Amino acid sequence: MLRAQVLGSPAEDNALWVTADTGQGQTRLLLDCGARTLDALPLAEVRAVDHVLFSHLHMDHVAGFDDLFRAVFDRPGRQNHVWGPPGTARILAHRFRGYWWNHAPELSGTWHVHDVDGREVRSFRFELHEAFEVAHEEDTRPVGGPLFTTPEVSVEAVPLRHQGVCLGYVVREPERVSVDASQLAALGLKGGPWLAALKAGATGTLDVGGTAYDADDLRARLLRRESGDSLAYLTDFRLDADEQARLAPLLTGVETLYAEAQYLPEDTDLARRNDHTTAAQVAALARAAGVGDLCLLHLSRRYRAQRWPEFLSAARAVFPRTHFPAGWPGGETG
Repeated sequence: MLRAQVLGSPAEDNALWVTADTGQGQTRLLLDCGARTLDALPLAEVRAVDHVLFSHLHMDHVAGFDDLFRAVFDRPGRQNHVWGPPGTARILAHRFRGYWWNHAPELSGTWHVHDVDGREVRSFRFELHEAFEVAHEEDTRPVGGPLFTTPEVSVEAVPLRHQGVCLGYVVREPERVSVDASQLAALGLKGGPWLAALKAGATGTLDVGGTAYDADDLRARLLRRESGDSLAYLTDFRLDADEQARLAPLLTGVETLYAEAQYLPEDTDLARRNDHTTAAQVAALARAAGVGDLCLLHLSRRYRAQRWPEFLSAARAVFPRTHFPAGWPGGETG
């Protein structure tokens, strides 16, 4: 299952912490890293992060990186992966080198930074024992699907428009395969290694307790398939009719859309000038994409707390299944 936690408060820096857990393993993702957003997480969780995904490198999305870097810069035997728009490796190289690394030759840590422009991924490697002085160019590959896949999750990039390239992300669990216990009993069969072989795609004849069965027939009778959990994270982007038409199909099947609601509808012109969205616009996108529900975040500081409920009202008028994050005033309670 996917567990997501919005970090930070209304009208302050936000981020999204995602844990994909299959019961056999976990993948932890941090989407953006604004100032003080990591304060809500235990240090052990921060140190276990697998991938950091930046939407873009404006200060309110990267200001907490030093806190993250201090926690995980020297994880020997474990790689660090950071993804972001073009220029991410160049900007983070300055952050890596912004310290006195007099003990660097004795330390071990590898950082892989990936610049994504929507068409290709350009990857660089930085080594702690070199004091991060060299950006080793690793490879350049086309984007032809997910940026990366683990046993627990796959992550796709969605290019957005925000004074340059900004990245949204779609996170999906793999398809779930379960065994219909009633059908297993009806066939008089018991579980065993043969079930794992069946799930893995065994064909032909399958030996089950000394009896030969047709694998395709067993699969049709016993296995049930359903989509895994999914979410999308879109922030800091201009949203007009053309962009809505482009983005909606990319969000097909998404259960929860976490999206910025920078402005109220009365400030639509301001949103357009600054390449941001209004609460009503992201609600219209959620409706067009047919997502399960919409979680609003990244509210502008221009509005006082008394006006925060207006964001929910404006969005719910278009897409009723809209909410604030748990812990926010008027948000989910868990």
